[in-house]
Amino acid sequence: MGPGETTTRTRRRAVPWVLLGLWVAVLAVVGPFASKLADVQHDRAVDYLPASADSTQVAKIEDRLPGGESTELVLVYHRDGGLSAADRATAARQVADIAGREPLTAPPKGVPSRDGTTLMYPVASSAPGTDEKKRDAFVDDVRDVARSANGMDVEVGGPGALATDASEVYGSLGGPLLYTTVAVVAVLLILIYRSPLLWLVPLAVAGVADYLSMGVAYGLHQAFGTTISGQSSGVMTILVFGAGTDYALLLISRYREELRRVERPYDAMRQALRGCAPAVLASSGTVAAGLLCLLAADLNSSRGMGPMGTVGVLCALVAMLTLLPAVLVVLGRRVFWPLVPAFGSEPRQRRSLFAAMGSSAGRRPLTVLVGGAVLLGALAVGALNLPGSLKQEDSFVDTPDSVAAMETLARAYPGQGTQPITVMAPTDRAGAALAEIRHHRGVAGADPGRSGKGWTEISVTAKGAPQSAAETATIKSLREDLDRGETEGSYVGGPSAQQIDLQDTNARDRLVVVPIVLVSVLLILIALLRSLVAPLLLVVAVVAVWGAALGIGGLVFGPLFGFEGTDPGLGLLSFVFLVALGVDYGIFLMHRMREESLNGSEPAAAALTALRTTGGVIASAGLVLAATFAVLTNMGLVQLVELGFVIAVGVLLDTFLVRTYLVTSASVALRRKVWWPGRLAREPQPPEPPETRPAPTVAVG
Repeated sequence: MGPGETTTRTRRRAVPWVLLGLWVAVLAVVGPFASKLADVQHDRAVDYLPASADSTQVAKIEDRLPGGESTELVLVYHRDGGLSAADRATAARQVADIAGREPLTAPPKGVPSRDGTTLMYPVASSAPGTDEKKRDAFVDDVRDVARSANGMDVEVGGPGALATDASEVYGSLGGPLLYTTVAVVAVLLILIYRSPLLWLVPLAVAGVADYLSMGVAYGLHQAFGTTISGQSSGVMTILVFGAGTDYALLLISRYREELRRVERPYDAMRQALRGCAPAVLASSGTVAAGLLCLLAADLNSSRGMGPMGTVGVLCALVAMLTLLPAVLVVLGRRVFWPLVPAFGSEPRQRRSLFAAMGSSAGRRPLTVLVGGAVLLGALAVGALNLPGSLKQEDSFVDTPDSVAAMETLARAYPGQGTQPITVMAPTDRAGAALAEIRHHRGVAGADPGRSGKGWTEISVTAKGAPQSAAETATIKSLREDLDRGETEGSYVGGPSAQQIDLQDTNARDRLVVVPIVLVSVLLILIALLRSLVAPLLLVVAVVAVWGAALGIGGLVFGPLFGFEGTDPGLGLLSFVFLVALGVDYGIFLMHRMREESLNGSEPAAAALTALRTTGGVIASAGLVLAATFAVLTNMGLVQLVELGFVIAVGVLLDTFLVRTYLVTSASVALRRKVWWPGRLAREPQPPEPPETRPAPTVAVG
């Protein structure tokens, strides 16, 4: 061995250790920022509301008023047999105690129900302002005072209590979500690798990537004001572990193959990266581009989800293409024990499930294609059974105290408003606005509240029940009436108005974002696959998967899960994730199919070979990704359960039906046309027979 070769080997041995050192340095820098992510995570209504809506303007103006945002509660006193004089005295004493402890915006007034079983006291304070911790402390303090007495039920509801209960659920997501995700991925990796050590490596690297993503997300918030909510933070963690583990599965699978052909782990890893890195880079780039399309959304929560999801995917990508290879090379072949791939050995041949599936798709491709399309279409019809828009009180899986209070109010005050509508009017027009509101046919009462910074707050009670058709009509007509004449410039907000704006804005965002996602993904696929037909096939397939997954949701959300509504953002978010992630797997399959075609395989053979060679890895990756999103179904909020369910079901449909059967059968049926108009679409010309070639010209002279 010459000195030059010795130097080269020494450098190669040093490369993994240098990478590990760089990662240690990066984590040391990122660490202080990652720990601060929870401090900038907010789940107030204004953090989810559409940027341009009336309800958002109301929330922003409230922040500027003396004391900041108002925390509105409703104390509910109830006894089935009717409240006694002693009960009413107890209620009055407790409310007075609360007023003595907390600065309230107005003296509380009790409102008895007609049947005498219930007494409600609306209570509001601006002392907590925009500080969520102070708001939660205020709500907890009120709950401590308002306890059951002498058999009387006492509950605390209202927007502030609902927000506190939601914040408690979001606050509990971090630990349980992370631990459950890690446990699920660990179990799947142990089953896939059947090794006591190997499964730990990608899992640990994914954990490092998650830590890195937290630091980067905090930096984005500080630099650009990116909205960070419990929902977006949780989804970022899911994507880091789901997508990161997928990339690890592809890399490790290729690395295992190369270790049988290449003697040294460093050289085998170089070959593995050279083989699979282009597909991984292309797929992660497509996912990131799809998620960034959410920046076009007007809804704050959706717009913030785009950068957060992109950060998760890209951090997972960087970790799996740098840190994971370094760790694997340092550990050497023994990391695969007991199934160590020896140099020069041949893998044990086993009957491949995906070879059998491919053969069935190859024999009758049109039959398989039509049958699969009919099945997906039938499942998509179930989307018509999706329950209506989700109300605030129906957004919890379990029933917290705030929801129990709202249910009691709904029974005791049927058809009557029990939740305030907030109107913000310019102070110089507040008198005209108050008169207009009080004369409005859908309004039961209105009282002026705080004033400051040129604005006056008016608390309005509607005649209709919260989030009923009657109250919705009142809010919409109030907005029309107050937006003209002497009251022009007034805004109508509050919890019910926020729900209306969420629905309207989600409908608008679907019309804007969906075409952008489709066009962006299609253009990227055209550039990657150098074809028009193959990208169209993949895009149509993932859209069909999205429709079928929503349809399955419609069949189970109400009848099986007992959900009373569907989150307005479910359609858009599930579409973006399923299209981006579904195309991700499509790239793996089509990339291998194109590679086989370039090597001279016939179209049908190329499609079946691609399925046979990538099917197992794609199936494992799909199971991991579906399982990580399924973790959301164990969380306490209906919108998270619905999102996790639809994406998990969609990924499974894409992995085991669309990718294995429909895309493969379509590729077999289309043959070379699948690569049109690229050069692979043209039939190769056979060489000209020698006897037909013209004789060479001989110069005479």
